Amino acid sequence: MARLLRRRAPPAPAEPEKFYPTITEPQEKGLEMLMGGEFGRLSNKYYEQNPRRGPRNLARLVRERHIAKRRMPAADLASNIRPNSSGTIVAAYRENANAYSGQFSADSSFYYTCCHDFRLHVYDTTAPLRKKPQKFVDHETTMKVIKTIQGYPVSWTITDSHLSSDNQRLIYAAIAPQLFMTSTTDSDTSHHVIDFTDTGARRGRIRGRIVNEDHFGLWSCRFSADDKEIVAGGDGNIFVYDLVGDRRTVRISAHSDDVNSCCWADTASGNVLISASDDSFIKVWDRRSLGSSPKPSGVLVGHTEGITYVSPKGDGRYVISNGKDQALRLWDLRMMRSNQEYETFAHRSYGVRGYDYRMGDYHKPKFSAHPKDCSVMVYSGHAVYRTLIRCHFSPTESTGAQYIYSGSADGKIHARPAPIIWSLDGQIVEVLDRQQTLPMVMDPSAADPVGKLLRKPRRVCVRDVSWHSQEPVLMSTAWEGQRGYGGDSTIARHEWKGLLKTGSGTGAGLLEDHVEKREKEQEEVSTRRYTRLPQTSAVPGAFGSYDVEEDDDDSEWMDEDD
Repeated sequence: MARLLRRRAPPAPAEPEKFYPTITEPQEKGLEMLMGGEFGRLSNKYYEQNPRRGPRNLARLVRERHIAKRRMPAADLASNIRPNSSGTIVAAYRENANAYSGQFSADSSFYYTCCHDFRLHVYDTTAPLRKKPQKFVDHETTMKVIKTIQGYPVSWTITDSHLSSDNQRLIYAAIAPQLFMTSTTDSDTSHHVIDFTDTGARRGRIRGRIVNEDHFGLWSCRFSADDKEIVAGGDGNIFVYDLVGDRRTVRISAHSDDVNSCCWADTASGNVLISASDDSFIKVWDRRSLGSSPKPSGVLVGHTEGITYVSPKGDGRYVISNGKDQALRLWDLRMMRSNQEYETFAHRSYGVRGYDYRMGDYHKPKFSAHPKDCSVMVYSGHAVYRTLIRCHFSPTESTGAQYIYSGSADGKIHARPAPIIWSLDGQIVEVLDRQQTLPMVMDPSAADPVGKLLRKPRRVCVRDVSWHSQEPVLMSTAWEGQRGYGGDSTIARHEWKGLLKTGSGTGAGLLEDHVEKREKEQEEVSTRRYTRLPQTSAVPGAFGSYDVEEDDDDSEWMDEDD
């Protein structure tokens, strides 16, 4: 009888790799995008297509940059240099103060986080790291602290934050119908409340509490490119607020479930909005047509479960999204389904019945994608459990956005709690193991220590990641503890390290592994030369001509303007 009454443990979830086929070769659609001129300069790709040349000599490129008449683009130096280390902790927050977001500013001079205890921390990334951690009441860090802001504890936690392009204003969402805006300068401690409710909504009291009839919670917020407007989403709605006119200008009943993420599609016009929801759909909204019909311009269909995050490339064409179906998808807005077509299948569900991503009990689904899937590429190998895991394009300035990277939750011991970097062609190029992250007393730029790990491995959930816009440096925001939450929360700095700094530098098999990896990359590059689009030199990004039949000596790059 006791055995019958004993609670049965839930079955362990399958490994994320089993949901989708493992990608071992470059995918054709990804290669077409890589060679299409929209993801970085083509000069480097032309150079690599000659198998006799091999990888470009970085030291020689740096020398040429100093003697060149014109400034060499950063992408020529850093497009193939990625963060590859397990990282070193640079900030640690006290127990039950999990960091929900951690991002560089647009110019990467600031790094800011928002935490469960309603504190927002702003750091100066231009200053060198301290040798000894500086301790505060709520956290310790080796980074220079610009300001710690105490937010309004209006709800359970701060779910999102965003810094203006001039690094002067910071907004944050806290599952309330208002956003809060504060200044990053030391002298200003005020908060400006941005109310998204209807001004005519009725208010009343229930058990002594003031209740607004127009009550909802905002989960996501983003400044526009000119910092004059804010887009926000939550509870099935998306909004636009005009900061200059101090009024809400757009309210759309967008989804049948919570809106977890929203953004602007481009960095120029500000007319196209993107919203992602737990109803598994991403909708595209054109503000110029909302007056005549509050319907989406199109719908991106492919996920079978809710969507945790959506991130734009910034060109008004490509976006990526993380889904609770353990897939990261890349979308081309030109391939979206029409709203008329969407309404014919909007009521149908293709997800796993009763699935709760917070418990991590996702099993192999019946449908790996929606039957009307219109995504361009699918990236897998990470775990989207526990919380709303985020994903991003790599910086355009230094890498041409040719990489995609994401956080990952552990769920079970077998899963890899690591930031993952994919090439655009679908292959995983880096896995930054957060369980091997070094303690704060170590130097992030120094060679990895020899011998046993100095820090005891713990279960880790990497919620957010951010890539420096000008350097091969990535910051990861993670929860640590027995179940990936409820313990400490840490920020780690992952840098690119050469062969002599990874591992022991002389360890058995290290050099052989490095050579094998480079040979494999060269084979993939050779594959790309046969998948080039016709007339590639005429597409955007082909800024010059390059003769791949020249001798092995490095030739000079000639601009077409000369």
